[in-house]
Amino acid sequence: MARKTLVTNWVHDAVVDLLKTRGDVVTNPNRVPWSRSELLVRMQGVDGMIAFMPDHIDEDFLAQSPDLRVIACALKGADNFDLEACRSRGVAVSIVPDLLTAPTAELTIGLMISLGRNLLQADRAIRDAGFSGWRPEFYGTGLDGSTVGIVGMGAIGQAIAHRLRAFRCRIVYFDANPITPAKEDALGLIRSELNRLLEVSDYVVLALPLTHATHHIINADTLAEMKRGALLINPARGSLVDEAAVADSLESGALGGYAADVFELEDWALVNRPTCIEERLLTHANTVFTPHLGSAVASVRRDIELAAARDIIRYLDGAPMLGRVV
Repeated sequence: MARKTLVTNWVHDAVVDLLKTRGDVVTNPNRVPWSRSELLVRMQGVDGMIAFMPDHIDEDFLAQSPDLRVIACALKGADNFDLEACRSRGVAVSIVPDLLTAPTAELTIGLMISLGRNLLQADRAIRDAGFSGWRPEFYGTGLDGSTVGIVGMGAIGQAIAHRLRAFRCRIVYFDANPITPAKEDALGLIRSELNRLLEVSDYVVLALPLTHATHHIINADTLAEMKRGALLINPARGSLVDEAAVADSLESGALGGYAADVFELEDWALVNRPTCIEERLLTHANTVFTPHLGSAVASVRRDIELAAARDIIRYLDGAPMLGRVV
């Protein structure tokens, strides 16, 4: 029987062409994800699925997709997927972790500079009021010589730390599973407990996966421990922070600013997740937001999609997948 692969979101033509060499392909030609009901209609007879950030795979989804054998995620993490349900139904799941590291770290530096140097506020001021020459306005926080606390020192945390060395930052980090002393020395890192990191850091950068233990690791209590006026940067997962608590801290003036590429509403597997971004964050002057651009480098996205497609092909051909099997 001919195999059938479904691609849930828009991909480059090269990905579709590759999949067509092995069977039928159903693709989403638009840049807007299908609704769950639309997706399930298209899942009938599908052997392999390339999934993306908006997809949430649970027991109910799998029950309505009886032919599904493999899901290749064009993602670094699989927290929106019920892996136990996939295992119990014999559905293999792979992710593509390594290709997203550099572009995510690069965007993180951009968020830090944009927030610290008031780039969005200054841009709006020129557009709204014009420009008549230099004025003593929009003084901010530079990266050079600042203390940066990185919460999480996996691949992305290390990539961020590596890039920050060019700014002569003092870098402290917290991770429940610390890296080796040799890696700490190579990156110029100072190991710290979380509370101490929050107390001393001018910038706090989140680089953690979303787990039960890390959900809302930044909350009213931990925000109260942060250095007054510090800047919080979240390029990792939205629900690492309690967005309402962040808005409270911004309004009180305790938190100096918040920049994020990710939001709580994206974490589909959480039953009580918000359905929209906290409005007070959107209206506050000291915020910078991007729409999940961490991996939005055209060549990188193409490579991620191709890696996922190759995993589908390899699995259905009976060969080991090259991505990380989760």
